[in-house]
Amino acid sequence: MGPSEGALLGMGNPLLDMSVSLEGSPAKGFLDRHNLEANNAILAEAQHIPMYKEMVKDFKNPKCDILEYIPGGATQNSIRVAQWLFGKKSSCSYFGCIGNDDFGKILQSKTSDEGVNAIYQIHPEAATGTCAVICTQGGKCRSLVANLAAANLFTIDHINQEKNWKCVQNASVYYIAGFFLTVSPPSIMKVAKHACEANKIFTMNLSAPFLCQFFKEPMLAAMPYVDILFGNESEAATFAKENNLGTEDIKEIAHYIAEMPKENKNRQRMVVFTQGDLPIIVCQDGRILEFSVPALTASEMVDTNGAGDAFVGGFLANLVKGKPVEASVELGKRAAKMIIGRSGCTLPASIPAEIRCVL
Repeated sequence: MGPSEGALLGMGNPLLDMSVSLEGSPAKGFLDRHNLEANNAILAEAQHIPMYKEMVKDFKNPKCDILEYIPGGATQNSIRVAQWLFGKKSSCSYFGCIGNDDFGKILQSKTSDEGVNAIYQIHPEAATGTCAVICTQGGKCRSLVANLAAANLFTIDHINQEKNWKCVQNASVYYIAGFFLTVSPPSIMKVAKHACEANKIFTMNLSAPFLCQFFKEPMLAAMPYVDILFGNESEAATFAKENNLGTEDIKEIAHYIAEMPKENKNRQRMVVFTQGDLPIIVCQDGRILEFSVPALTASEMVDTNGAGDAFVGGFLANLVKGKPVEASVELGKRAAKMIIGRSGCTLPASIPAEIRCVL
């Protein structure tokens, strides 16, 4: 049985990814010139703003056309993957703010074509947000630099509109990546409290180490409402350090977070940590579960950008259907593997047999 209309609702920072793959000295030169790490996710600072025009100038021209435009943003990626897996149009809804410009129109067109009910708040002046994606080392590393622009201007007014609040009420599962903590904590808390009061499933993601450091207050305010928390090993380590957990053991960190105070006593918190090619760690009902991750060959690794988002999208797709954690993790793993084998977080026209069999 498929999900009902709008069963999964995401809220986040819609971006248009500007993705380019570089190798050797061009890669090193670009990263060094803009003070970027090869494998990291940051928000753009003033020094990074000229980089976006440079990418268009150098990589989107008749002599060198290697720059791709792909709908992006962590939550939007996960929602797009889940919608693709559901198949039934408008199974997923999404809130975020875009500009009234060409990039915004591209996002509206792409998400609509993919079946997502994207209910964007449209800012009349600010530009649609973009994210520079620099893939290096054959896709093993990706440096993300997000210029939120309009995405940073989402307001709770959008949620409070009657037709939009009905979308919130219709959903049974909610997903918000941690990046939205930098934008609208009041919106997060309103949706979180609704989920708690209605005994629905509210999920979040640590998303990046800097959020655990510099947005700790809104993160900890939302945590009591989180039924499922996603993250990776570096985010878990930073969370542990910033909250003085006294351990670097990822299993202990997962267990600790699962036991943190929780508002909805009807659900125990689940914590899901990925570790690249190391086992996925899940803390459920006080137990630690481990799920192996298949090793990928060099030819299977095209681009790691969006792999974590795809894992969450796959996990949520089976969660919405009420399937056990084992099935949710398996679908997440297969969705992530598929995305790693493609350039950017892009979706094929049809669902491959190896994914369909675990839906």
